[in-house]
Amino acid sequence: MTRVTVWNEYRHERQEERIRQVYPNGIHVQLASFLSAAGLDTRTATLDEPEHGLTEEVLNKTDVLVWWGHVAHQEVSDEVVNRIHKRVLEGMGLVVLHSGHMSKIFIKLMGTSCDLKWREAGEKERLWVMEPSHPIAAGIGEYIDLEQEEMYGAHFDVPAPESLIFVGWFEGGNVFPSGSTYRRGSGNIFYFQPGHESYPTYYNKEIQQVIINGVNWCAPVKRDVPVYGHSEALEPIRSTVGV
Repeated sequence: MTRVTVWNEYRHERQEERIRQVYPNGIHVQLASFLSAAGLDTRTATLDEPEHGLTEEVLNKTDVLVWWGHVAHQEVSDEVVNRIHKRVLEGMGLVVLHSGHMSKIFIKLMGTSCDLKWREAGEKERLWVMEPSHPIAAGIGEYIDLEQEEMYGAHFDVPAPESLIFVGWFEGGNVFPSGSTYRRGSGNIFYFQPGHESYPTYYNKEIQQVIINGVNWCAPVKRDVPVYGHSEALEPIRSTVGV
């Protein structure tokens, strides 16, 4: 069974009543609820726990890390970021949601600013499926309609993705690469844009299905980590150097 850790800052929900009304137990609890219902072995971790809840032991028992952050990116310790980065390169999957695009770990893995345009106006978003045969799009029709979402607009300063699965169109006219996959080392990464804290996006069944699909796609293949450095020859070498 795939072992999932859902990480959330858990700041908005404790500090703002309007956000608490949408996610009374925290965004992480809502995410974990439908991932668990899908048969995934799911636990949660939050920013204010010791080591942000992401100790060596926790990460070593995590196949896929789901990340939601917004207002406290800089409070995440570099030590923990480096720990996550190492695990991703070794094969742990990473699903980055919404404003997690500005998290230290996503920026470190992308190697770019990861910046974009944004607007919070409660406008409609239509997520068009660009790769219907991709496993992350399984069970989804041609598009997903969201009545309200925060606008994220191009240009999105990230490297070209391995797959562009969703493109979001917003009522105000902007478009955005809303669902993209990457590989770093042995790890699979899925970035998915919807999920602003003041809208009930994570209660939407189609959005839930995409995230479940994303976790399953990011799950590591069980294999040994590649060995690097000096390598002894497997066969006799007949060299004429110096002859």
